[in-house]
Amino acid sequence: MPLTEQAENFLRARANTNLPQWHEVAPPQARQLFESLTDHLGEAPAIRRVEDHTIDEMIPIRLFSDCDSPAPAVMYFHGGGWVLGNVRTHDAVCRRIAKTSGCVVIAVDYRLSPEHPFPTPLQDCIRATRYVSDHPEQLGVLPEKLALAGDSAGGNLAAAVALHCRDEGGPTVDLQVLLYPVIEPNFDTPSYLQFSDGFGLTRATMQWFWQQYLGDQIASEMAAPSQAKSLAGLPTTHIITAEYDVLRDEGETFAAKLQRAGVPTTLQRYKGNLHGFVHLAGAFDDGLRATQEIAQAINAHLAPKIT
Repeated sequence: MPLTEQAENFLRARANTNLPQWHEVAPPQARQLFESLTDHLGEAPAIRRVEDHTIDEMIPIRLFSDCDSPAPAVMYFHGGGWVLGNVRTHDAVCRRIAKTSGCVVIAVDYRLSPEHPFPTPLQDCIRATRYVSDHPEQLGVLPEKLALAGDSAGGNLAAAVALHCRDEGGPTVDLQVLLYPVIEPNFDTPSYLQFSDGFGLTRATMQWFWQQYLGDQIASEMAAPSQAKSLAGLPTTHIITAEYDVLRDEGETFAAKLQRAGVPTTLQRYKGNLHGFVHLAGAFDDGLRATQEIAQAINAHLAPKIT
């Protein structure tokens, strides 16, 4: 289907700003531009508990909960190409998920590339996941129920953490929710070629993101989860893609690989939409609708009912 009216308006408005693309400036300037998207993030609902903690004096996390009692935990890894973003840029989406899922959402402020290339961002996410699993009473979570979630590069990190937990003795992960995830550095898929420029996230920007993340390293399965020797035994998976997104095909191909490996997997393509529409729910009504879908998927696996 054609681009939604909101997607067209968003692209037009961004073009009129004449701002550079992320890869056209140095990482510090790109981060400032990314944080300038505040007007597009949507409502940040009030919830009962928002707490900041620091793991090992180096990894900040932010906890979001609207529950009176301990609840399942959802680790959330933000997008931004491993270069951009933080717990502030994804505060609103984490609040919305916590508000409607009946779970405790823990956003991880992992260290960013290129200052901290692979595997440091992934190691931070693994360490944070283990910390939450090991400190349930302190954080008010149920240790036996855990989900991993992330958007874009955060989806890549969630998938890699799931592989690590499967292969390295836990913790046990019940569900992974991947929002238009980065899966592998293959820039010649049909969606990469069709939407290479003019649809928000560009092919050139993704090539730059991968360069910042890997440097001269070759993408291993922990950097590119589709390269894992086996996907069997991974947690139930829910994947969301956007029709007009360079990352669409790799996300949908990954869903098919998971299904062939026997992993219960659901896939939802949001037609007419752009990369980032969930994070930018202030500009996209479908972002709010997708958040409800995400919350329902999480709730169905981890919590008794939507609260």
